Amino acid sequence: MTLSAEQIRKQVMTYLEATECELLEVSPLHVTVKLSPRADRMLTDRPYYWSFVERTGAEPQTLSFTFVFDPEAYDRTTGQAEAPRGTLPGIPGGASGAVPGSQAPAGAGLGSAAGGIAAGGMNPGGIPGTGSASTGEASPQEDSILARFFGVMPTLPRIGPGMIRREDVIYGSKRLGQIWAAAREEGRCLYLFEEAGSRQRTTLLSAAYEPWLGVCYKVEMSCDLKREELHYVGISLLSGTIVPDFGTLLESKSLTPRLPENIHIQPYSLSVANGAERLENWVTTQLAERDYTWAEEARRRLQLELELVDVYYSGLLKEEDEEKRQAAEEQYNRRRQETQWQYEPQISVSAVVYGLFHLRSL
Repeated sequence: MTLSAEQIRKQVMTYLEATECELLEVSPLHVTVKLSPRADRMLTDRPYYWSFVERTGAEPQTLSFTFVFDPEAYDRTTGQAEAPRGTLPGIPGGASGAVPGSQAPAGAGLGSAAGGIAAGGMNPGGIPGTGSASTGEASPQEDSILARFFGVMPTLPRIGPGMIRREDVIYGSKRLGQIWAAAREEGRCLYLFEEAGSRQRTTLLSAAYEPWLGVCYKVEMSCDLKREELHYVGISLLSGTIVPDFGTLLESKSLTPRLPENIHIQPYSLSVANGAERLENWVTTQLAERDYTWAEEARRRLQLELELVDVYYSGLLKEEDEEKRQAAEEQYNRRRQETQWQYEPQISVSAVVYGLFHLRSL
């Protein structure tokens, strides 16, 4: 299974908009974005910086990135196909940037990155930030909280918020994995309301909303093969009605995290715990009615594999040398455990996403 560049772009853009990031430049091939504090905490792995911000109350400076979804097409469009990674276009001689392996698009925030080196100057030895090559004068220092607490520091190549770094966000990339993990972590538990129509806002009567508990279960059936299924099930906490295809029901509705005007929530007849228990029983009943021929076949393959292991180690276990025999026994036991782990049929059920949804009475 893989995802196209357009599918990846759609998912990344959804995450960036949901976390209120500032979109600086957008195209079908890339997006240049300044992360919001919420997204920066999740994606940049800067715990010491954020602890400093929390302790001092300083204004947070988030990082900016150019996320490229189709690197080959993007390089052809911007004319950077021949430029090696880690160079800053526009600097004579292709001077290397501060972050190895990074590359920013032409005209997309590179002025600040190149300016950071130019402001610090380049001495004859090629060390940025040590003054002008012609006059040897020191560059002006910025007045910052760090400078006030720890003194003035020499200017270094900028690798923080002032530089826009390029990252190729493709299927299998580390950054895409981080975005997926952050989305799963922050979107695991939901509390949403159905949008009220414009007529509902002006009517005299308040609309009644029905509370629903929705859970997306992941069912994993594994042996030496593996199959995964997603089941989005919902239960009304008012009537106890179970809807097997609850995800399709939600897709047809516009949802909001804020309580709409002129509506009221009907009181719960079932607690959330009772609703969750009923959903678990429903899923268990559905699984019990399945055809498990695959499990029987897996057990037969397991038995054959164990017999092969027994035959292979039968001679080694009769070794007269005690040390060699003990080593063979350890290998034999370990091999049997590995074979059982690989071939033994198993079924596991886990809740991927869950939440409370308040919808108009069906």
